[in-house]
Amino acid sequence: MKIQKNIYGLLLVLSVLFSGCDDLFDPAIQNVRDLESSYNEPRFAQGLIINGYARIPRNGWSFNDMATDDAVSNNENNAYFNVASGQWAADNDPLNQWTNSKAAIQYLNIMIQTADSVSFTVENPLVDRLFADRIKGEAYGLRALFMFHLLQAHGGMSEGQLLGVQILDEPKDLQSEFNVPRNTFEECMQQLYTDVEMALELLPLDYENIPTEDMMPDRYKALGASRNDYNRVFGEDARQLLSGRIAMAIRAQAALLAASPAFSQGSTTTYQDAADFAGELISLNGGVSGLAPNGLTWYTNVNEINNLGGGVNPPEILWRNSLGGPSSGLEESHFPPTQFGNGLLNPTQNLVDAFPTINGYPINHPQSEYDPSNPYSNRDPRLQHFIIYNGSTAGPNNAVINTSVDGGTNDGFNRVEVSTRTGYYMRKLLRQDVNLNPVSVNGQLHVHPRIRYTEIYLIYAEAANEAYGPMGTGTHGFSAYDIIRAIRQRAGIGLDNGDAYLESVKGDQDAMRELIRNERRLELCFEGFRFWDLRRWEKNLTEPARGIRIEANAFEVVNVQNRVFGEHMKYGPVPLGELLKYNALRQNTGW
Repeated sequence: MKIQKNIYGLLLVLSVLFSGCDDLFDPAIQNVRDLESSYNEPRFAQGLIINGYARIPRNGWSFNDMATDDAVSNNENNAYFNVASGQWAADNDPLNQWTNSKAAIQYLNIMIQTADSVSFTVENPLVDRLFADRIKGEAYGLRALFMFHLLQAHGGMSEGQLLGVQILDEPKDLQSEFNVPRNTFEECMQQLYTDVEMALELLPLDYENIPTEDMMPDRYKALGASRNDYNRVFGEDARQLLSGRIAMAIRAQAALLAASPAFSQGSTTTYQDAADFAGELISLNGGVSGLAPNGLTWYTNVNEINNLGGGVNPPEILWRNSLGGPSSGLEESHFPPTQFGNGLLNPTQNLVDAFPTINGYPINHPQSEYDPSNPYSNRDPRLQHFIIYNGSTAGPNNAVINTSVDGGTNDGFNRVEVSTRTGYYMRKLLRQDVNLNPVSVNGQLHVHPRIRYTEIYLIYAEAANEAYGPMGTGTHGFSAYDIIRAIRQRAGIGLDNGDAYLESVKGDQDAMRELIRNERRLELCFEGFRFWDLRRWEKNLTEPARGIRIEANAFEVVNVQNRVFGEHMKYGPVPLGELLKYNALRQNTGW
C-alpha cells in the first residue's frame, strides 16, 4: 500500500480531482505531515471518516421540489427556480454531486486503506482491531451512499449505453491516472452492492450495548474481546453512525433507482431485488404493523423531539442528523409574511389536487364528493398537515392565514415580494411554536431525518407491485396493498368506507402503480424526492406549475410557471469542467 503519502499530497490530489485551484493550499504548506504520523493520533485519523459524514448530501434540505410540479420558489434568484425555467446546464447544475461525492470517496478510501494501522487506543491493541473494523464498515457504507447519489445525479445514456461514474475503490495519488472513462451503470451498482456487503460484514445491525458475553460476535470472542470491549466500540455511544441497518436501507434505495424505467435497461437489478431489500428492513421493523402510528407528523411531534437524547431515534426515523440547538432558520425562510417569514417554497395546485378526499377517492372521481366551491373541505387530513391554504392557521398564536387577493394582508396571492405565488405556503417540516416576531424571537429543536421508515415502506410497495402485483407477497408475507392500506389508514383515509377506492384497484396493477406513486408524492413531499422520482419514472417534466387565485370567494386556477425541460433531462449532466479536463469522459446524451 502506498501509505507513505503525506497529507499535503492528499490535498493536492483532491485539488486536481475536484477544483484545479493550486493556490488554495499555499498557506497550509507548514502543516505537512506524513500519514504515518496520524497512526498514533486517532482523532486526526478519524477526521477522514468525519469528512465523509460531513459531505452526506442529505445533511440539509435541498427543496429541489421547487423545480417540479409540486412547488415553486417565490424568489426568482433561487437555483431551482432557474433549473425549472430552462437554465439547467452542464456548467450550471445546482444538483451536482460529482465534486462533493468524489471528494468524500477519496477520504473514505484512505480511511479504508489505513484503518488497520491506526492506534485508536493507547493501551489495547484488541480494541484497536474492533475500532478499525467499525470505521472500515462505516467507510464502506458511506462509499455506497455516495455512489447512490452520484448515479442518481449523473448516471445516464451516452451513445446508446447507460453509464455511471468512474469507480474509485482505492485512494488516488499524484501518480494515479485521472483521465479514465466512466464505468457502466451496472458496474457501479455492483460496486455499491459489494460495499454494502462489506459494511454488513463489519458492522452491527444497530449500535446497542450487549448485556452478556454470549451476545458478542464469534470473531471477537475468538480474539478474546470482552463485553466491555465490544460495548466500547459498537455500543450505544456510537448511535447515529452508519450501521448495518442503515447500509441495508441505502441498498434498497439504490435498487429501486436501478430497477426503475429510466435505468432498468442498463441494470440487472430487478424490482424483486428492490422489494427483497426493502422487505428485509420492514420485517426487522415489525412488518406492516411496525409503521410508526405518529410517523405522519414526525417533524412536529413536539414532546417526542424535545425529549430525544443519547442518539435515540423516534420510531419513524431510521437515521437522522444530530439535533443541534434550538433554531428558527427554517421557519424564517418558509413562514408566511404575517408570521415574519419569507414564504420561500410555495406548494402548487398540482400537488393540492393530488390529495384525495377523506373517503379515499381522487378528487376527479365521481364518488369523491369533492366540492370545487369548498375545495379544502372533507379532504385527506395530510393536506392540512403539510400545506397552508386560505383559511388555515399558522404560527405560535394559530393566526388565520388569508391568501386571497382581496384578503388585506401580505399573505395574499402575489401581494409583495415574499408573498405566495401559488396561493399556498408550506407547513410540513416547520414547527409552528417558533416565534419570529422581532420583539420575542424564539427557536425550537428540529429533527432532520436522513432516512425515514415510511420511505422504506413505500420502496417496498412500489417494487412489490411491479414484481408480484398488488396482492402478491413475495418472500416477506406482506403485499403492496398491505403497505398502502396501512399508510392510508394512518393518514385517516377511507376509515368510514373501508377505503373503497383502494379496494377497487387492488386487482389492477396499473391503477395500483398510480396510487402508490401518488402516495409517495404526498408522504414524501418537500423532502427532495419528487425531482428524482419523475425522472426515474420517465414522467412528464414539463407540466406547468399551477396556483389558485381567490377573489370575492371565487376560485380561479392559474398557471404560475412553465417548466422547461428537454427529454434528455431525465438524466443529469456530467459537469462541463470535468469534460474539459478529461477527454476520456463521455457526456450524457443531449447535454
